[in-house]
Amino acid sequence: MRHFLHYSLVVVFALLTIATACTDRKAEDNVSEVVRTARADRKQAIEYDGLWQMRLAEMYYRKAYEALQDDPSQDWFTYGDAGYRYAFLTCNRGDVEGALAIVAKIMDRIEKNPKTEPEVPPIVVSALLSLMAECQMQLSMTDEAKQTFARSYEEVKKAYGGECRGKFNMVIACYDLFQSFLQMDDYDAAERWMHRGEEEFAVWEEMTMKGKAENRRWRSDSLLLEEYRGHRALSRTLLLQATGHAQEAAATYDAIPRSRIFNPLTISSAARYLMAAGRYDEAADMYARLDTTYAAADSARMTFDKISECLAPRYAANRKAGVIAEALATADKMSAAIDSALVWQKRNDAAELAVIYQTHEKDMQLANQRFTISLHRLFAVALVVILLLIAWQLWRFHIYNKVLSAKNRHLLAKIEKQERKKLQAIEQLNAEPEESLTASQQFYRRLCTIMSEQRPYTNEALNRDTLAQLLGTNAKYVEQAIRECSDGETVGDFITRYRLEYVSHQLRTTDDSISLIGELSGIPNRATLARLFRNAYGMTCSEYRQAVKSKAKK
Repeated sequence: MRHFLHYSLVVVFALLTIATACTDRKAEDNVSEVVRTARADRKQAIEYDGLWQMRLAEMYYRKAYEALQDDPSQDWFTYGDAGYRYAFLTCNRGDVEGALAIVAKIMDRIEKNPKTEPEVPPIVVSALLSLMAECQMQLSMTDEAKQTFARSYEEVKKAYGGECRGKFNMVIACYDLFQSFLQMDDYDAAERWMHRGEEEFAVWEEMTMKGKAENRRWRSDSLLLEEYRGHRALSRTLLLQATGHAQEAAATYDAIPRSRIFNPLTISSAARYLMAAGRYDEAADMYARLDTTYAAADSARMTFDKISECLAPRYAANRKAGVIAEALATADKMSAAIDSALVWQKRNDAAELAVIYQTHEKDMQLANQRFTISLHRLFAVALVVILLLIAWQLWRFHIYNKVLSAKNRHLLAKIEKQERKKLQAIEQLNAEPEESLTASQQFYRRLCTIMSEQRPYTNEALNRDTLAQLLGTNAKYVEQAIRECSDGETVGDFITRYRLEYVSHQLRTTDDSISLIGELSGIPNRATLARLFRNAYGMTCSEYRQAVKSKAKK
């Protein structure tokens, strides 16, 4: 039953080719090189497709599709149509999952860009959804396939202006959906689509008969009318047989005029019913007719699809009918057909591979040229960007240094003012008579004198106990004296202040390294010194030394 769906997709494929013929004639002015190349590749693919060179057709469809997938908005129609055809051929050669991935990606891009609706014809969207449903069905994703088929039908309605408007393509769409749901064993849905198709057929038939009276295209339409009367009757026959109404199915089939069973699709449907009904002799005759029909259409080429659709079922029908001689003859013919198909396929593949190789060689040369040009342009742009970045960084560095210097000068002035204030406070404390000072002030004055003259803070291990020993008193009194006389400083803060004052003095008066100054001040750890100095002075040791030198130069 799968080949019926294949026929449906082929019909859609053909309709797309006809429907887009005018689109390809549009002016190519004001379009990018990418779009022009993609359109040219699509046209080339269609030519190869018509010559039955499927490898080449698939390659060019893929090129057209991939050229636009980064930015489909350049040409949504070419992107969607080439992508559909590429996925169709991918599915045809057995990569169903690959085809589904391609179609799903295209539909995702279309659905995320609602503005594409006028640019992507509904017939293209419908074709994409039909192919997606076919792939889902082959992968046993039945529920998803049913939903996708329904979405496809909605797009068909958009394409042809709605239901019951006498459009033949609506008849085809309903017939295809009937076959799909019949294959999925959803007989209720299949029956609904059959009735829907009959309604469309009735409207189209009425309009066709009206055309006869007006002598408009009557000859071609009358043949199509006769054919689809056969389709309609065979559809009902297949559904009746599938739902267990064998007698009604037989009566319906026998009532069909044989003149309405004349093309491959109706012959295949009839043969399928006859096999299901156990009428093997008649089925074998019908498959023989199908074989003859294909041979008349193209006697020079036998493909594996034709072998599986004609000869293999014909062999099975003859065998089940007990016509052993005919079965063996068909088996011999099938063997010869396989050999013929292999020879043709090898010859065709060799020719296509040669063209593909030449095409790839040209593409590689062109790609190398474009890559070289792009690389030179990239180097030039990169060089300009690097130079601009260097200039920008130098300018930023200059501005930063300028701002930093001004900030550090301001901080240096503030630091010097604070140091003078603290020095004046100590001098004032030293000038006071001892009898007028409290015990804490006396301890504090003696402590400041020891710190200035003996510099015990240069010892990294200095703490309150050591200070108490130097004063000959208790550590508690030392801590109390420092807290009361230095605005609440702790012993640690007091010692650190003297060490940092020593560091700042050394930075101003010597060229010693910061590490050496830190060790001499009692702060041997460079990171600790940097953190304490920045917290106290608002700048690093190096910035402080630079600010002092800048001030001295002025």
